Amino acid sequence: MATLAERLGYGPDAKLLIVNCDDLGSTRSANVAVYESLRDGVATSATLMVPCPWARDAAAMYRGEDVGVHLTLNAEHETYRWGPITHSPSLLDGDGGFPRTIEDVWDHADLDEVAKECRAQIERAIYWGFDVSHLDSHMGALQLRADFFDVYLGLAVEFSLPLRMASASAERVVGFPFRRLAAEEGIVFPDHLVVCPIGARRRIERVLFDLRPGVTEVYLHPGVDTDELRAATPSWPGRVEDHAFCCEDPSVPDLVERAGAVLVGYRELRDLQRSGE
Repeated sequence: MATLAERLGYGPDAKLLIVNCDDLGSTRSANVAVYESLRDGVATSATLMVPCPWARDAAAMYRGEDVGVHLTLNAEHETYRWGPITHSPSLLDGDGGFPRTIEDVWDHADLDEVAKECRAQIERAIYWGFDVSHLDSHMGALQLRADFFDVYLGLAVEFSLPLRMASASAERVVGFPFRRLAAEEGIVFPDHLVVCPIGARRRIERVLFDLRPGVTEVYLHPGVDTDELRAATPSWPGRVEDHAFCCEDPSVPDLVERAGAVLVGYRELRDLQRSGE
């Protein structure tokens, strides 16, 4: 069977790298940093948090970049809150926003309301003009439990979109064969996903040093240093570092070249999936 790299038109030993920027739409700071990373840095893809207050601003800044939907069922920050666009009651916590933890989502969310909310997020992104390239799940809420994964996979089939998918080693932890289930439905996903902290420089440098053949996804959370970002999240220093790493560090393109990597986005995976190859 042909590898994903071969299906994309590369050799069997090709090393293809997706550099994704998460949390577009979460703050004005993230919007500026993510688009700079896509336009002037090494980023090749991003994902939009549709329910967040700055998502509409992200849509106004969009110029056709490779952007997917970061399906959102959590609002993890203590004081900065957002909630479901469908106003579904099982997706709210006590102060009117999404729950802060995925365990709270799993304990209380109605799966029909989960599907309704996630579908509405995708449809709103399309309505705003985004050429949606893929789906992923904020904090992994849809990826790590079988009943929620069914919703995730169903939406990928419905909209014919590739998925961010945890690596095969995670199947032993979560207890179900999510990669095989997705492949059986014709869904395309990267061969390898590298779990990256906020402030991902050292992690990504290690990955590039020993990059494996196939399609590997790494991700960052870029933000520019503003009072807004500092007030929104205590992780702001790592987000500023991610922006600098992606846009300002002259060593990054050299690291990519020395790794023998070819930068690709999710749009290539989506086009492959929709071609039926």
